[in-house]
Amino acid sequence: MPPLDHVTTPAPATTPALRQIRQLPGPFALPIIGNALQVRLPRIHRDVEGWVRRYGPFMRAWFGRTLVLVVADSEAVSAVLRDRPDGFRRPLSSYTISVEMGGIPGLFLAEGSEWRNQRRMVMAGMAPGAIKAYFPKLVTVAQRLQRRWQHAATQGQAIDLDGDLKRYTVDIIAGLAFGTQVNTLESGEDVIQRHLDAILPAVARRSLSMLPYWRYVKLPVDRRLDRDVAALSAAVADLVQQARTRLALDPARRAHPPNLLEAMIAAADEADSGVNDRAVAGNVLTMLLAGEDTTANTLSWMMYLLQCNPKCLARAREEVRRLAPDVAQFSVAQMDSLDYLGACASEAMRLKPVAPYIPLEALRDTVVGDVAVPAGSMLWCVMRHDSVSDAHFPDAQAFQPERWLEGGEANNKRAAMPFGAGLRTCPGRYLALLEIKIAMAMLLGSFDIAGVDTPDGGEAQELMGFVMSPIGLTLRLARPQ
Repeated sequence: MPPLDHVTTPAPATTPALRQIRQLPGPFALPIIGNALQVRLPRIHRDVEGWVRRYGPFMRAWFGRTLVLVVADSEAVSAVLRDRPDGFRRPLSSYTISVEMGGIPGLFLAEGSEWRNQRRMVMAGMAPGAIKAYFPKLVTVAQRLQRRWQHAATQGQAIDLDGDLKRYTVDIIAGLAFGTQVNTLESGEDVIQRHLDAILPAVARRSLSMLPYWRYVKLPVDRRLDRDVAALSAAVADLVQQARTRLALDPARRAHPPNLLEAMIAAADEADSGVNDRAVAGNVLTMLLAGEDTTANTLSWMMYLLQCNPKCLARAREEVRRLAPDVAQFSVAQMDSLDYLGACASEAMRLKPVAPYIPLEALRDTVVGDVAVPAGSMLWCVMRHDSVSDAHFPDAQAFQPERWLEGGEANNKRAAMPFGAGLRTCPGRYLALLEIKIAMAMLLGSFDIAGVDTPDGGEAQELMGFVMSPIGLTLRLARPQ
């Protein structure tokens, strides 16, 4: 038997015997269904976090008949994430669900050499330089959102944050990815938005389902999903063809592609790229699916937390109105100068990560912490445990953006990993942070926040779907005094 591969720092020779996953503490499990009755899918992240507080950062659970190692220690989680793509992968079941839904797995689900080939292609279009070239169009979308919210403020209307922020992110992602103007903020419902709203919940539901019933019998909701996937795939394929036509008519575009889609096609057409148009289309779909909910919900959580912390809100507003007061004049340099606003984003992502867990599958025999992990084992990496622990962040439950500024108090900022770690760190990180700063600077520079309200007037509740989102937040605005 080959020696075990370690994903953490090798321990001294006197290390005690490794623990086995089955020997770890964990909740009582029933035959066949395991711990399924002890979790609720809309809040499964909170249920597992509760187990960790009770049983410790290395514990076992049964998801149906599948034994799962739950890991919440941030050093071990970081080591696991950094051992991708060679040591761990997304669960094979996630890949299978993507393919059977008619998708071509993009960078999010691709593995091995396929992932490496696609990563080169995607990074060519997601590099900071490419995003900066697209910056004026980001500002244009922010101005659309500003006009929409000005109307709501004048009419005294409450704003549906989920709907408006998803439109904002879809307009940005679609424009960047496709090189075509998509204006869901001002023109009403768009085909892309409509189909995404149907696909994302289905991805989450199927990924966590113990019984893949849809492979044997399709309910009306599954037939509607098939139609949504087919329509979105056809729209993306058409856009790829349009981009190829533009490149053929103007070969100079290949040297300086004006959008991500054309940059990916140019990279795919290079010798030995290992990528074809199906992979290009898969990554366009991945950008839409991953980029819509994540950034929109981070913005929602950030607005809510700032409203709950008036001193932080006042400081962020003062910074924006001093350094970037006019959305029409926004520049990359201005956005880079908004240090406190960036710290607010980091603090919001620490307390309310939109991806509070990451499921993975071991590709080889290895060791996580002091636990032996055979190849094929399933891991559930808890991303919000050490990040809200006083051992890593003083007064960890408090919203304190100052801790992210130079000289701020935090014992281990690396315990928070909102974009992952290692080679598979989210390639859209720079774009997401820029989207967040632009939207928040527009909001704080143009309006006073009268309220960020929950449906029942209490604390915002977390809902786990494709990502973790706040339930039913509405925004009330007033023109600045």
